[in-house]
Amino acid sequence: MPHRLTVPGLFPPPGYAHAAVVEAGERLVFTAGGVPLDASGDLVGPGDRPAQTRQVLANLSAALEAAGSALGHVVSTEVYVVAERDEDLYAVWDEVRASDLSAGPHASTLLGVARLGYPGQLVEITAVATVPGSPAPG
Repeated sequence: MPHRLTVPGLFPPPGYAHAAVVEAGERLVFTAGGVPLDASGDLVGPGDRPAQTRQVLANLSAALEAAGSALGHVVSTEVYVVAERDEDLYAVWDEVRASDLSAGPHASTLLGVARLGYPGQLVEITAVATVPGSPAPG
C-alpha cells in the first residue's frame, strides 16, 4: 500500500500529495497518456475541457482496471491541458479532484501546454498506480 505524504513546512497542496512512497515488491502500472477519444476513436467534448477530462478519466480507469488496478490506487499523475488561462487549468483540476483519483490523494503535476497529439484534444493524463494484493513476480 503506498504511503502518501504532505510535508509539514511546505504549502499545503490543494487535493494532491507532495510525494508517494511505494513499498518494495508492489507491482506498478505505468499508463500511456489517457486521451479524450471514445471507443471508435472520435473526440469527446470538442472545445470542452471538463467533458474531455471526464472521458480521459473514464479511459484511464478502463486501462487501470485491465491491469488489475483502479483510479484510487494511482500514486502519481501528470495532467496536460491546452490552456493559456488559469481558469482553464482549474476547470480540469476540478474534474480530477471530483474523481476517484482524489482517494489517495496522489502526487500530481498540472501543466498548461500549447498542443497535444490529436486534433481538438485539450486534455491528457498519464498515471502510475499500484496493483493491490499482487506482489511483484520474483
